[in-house]
Amino acid sequence: MSACLEVRGLHARYGNIRALHGVDLTVEKGEIVCVVGLNGAGKSTLMWSITGVLPIADGSIMLNGSPLPVRPHEIVNLGISLVPERRRLFSALTVKENLVMGSIRRKDKDGVASDLERCFELYPVLKERLSQRAGTLSGGEQQMLAISRALMSRPSVLLLDEPSLGLAPIVTDALFDTVMKIRDEGVTVLMVEQNALQALEISDRGYVLQAGSIVVSALSVELIETPLIRKAYLGE
Repeated sequence: MSACLEVRGLHARYGNIRALHGVDLTVEKGEIVCVVGLNGAGKSTLMWSITGVLPIADGSIMLNGSPLPVRPHEIVNLGISLVPERRRLFSALTVKENLVMGSIRRKDKDGVASDLERCFELYPVLKERLSQRAGTLSGGEQQMLAISRALMSRPSVLLLDEPSLGLAPIVTDALFDTVMKIRDEGVTVLMVEQNALQALEISDRGYVLQAGSIVVSALSVELIETPLIRKAYLGE
């Protein structure tokens, strides 16, 4: 495997408030890497920094060995796509219109049509809901749509920000199964999650983010068996 996404010495601020403190993180090509932590640890800030939504205060972010640009749309063009926390769909638009928005910067019509069918294979219910407004979907269906919208940009790296938030356990199980399918199809995945156990169970490696700093990093199977991690993040 080779390094795909590299974060080095990343600092981020909201005004005078420091949110990330020298975060180092690497995602290898073909991996699922998860970042776990409690509310307020800085997980979403990390995602916003990678995607250019929040300008970084210091440090660097590299994709395949080259620095990322600063503008979000340029980052998407390079192959990084974010599924944001709480989905953030265009609720007044239909399912089809949301999917089209995901591919809006693409010019390859045949490829877009192929990727649309790929999304329907992952989530057949979306094909049945094409003309339905996104805001009227169930929580699970909205998350399916948010993931599909991100996939429509044909990313090489997919970022998932708290994908299981607010979902029923059975829907969460199906969601994580889909994440593994997406990885198996060649998309590298970086996921931040409060549902630490299930996230670690499907990932290759994990990082623990606490108060804006990485405090532990290891293979996911090792993190699951670490007593301190089990007590602090796995509910034991």
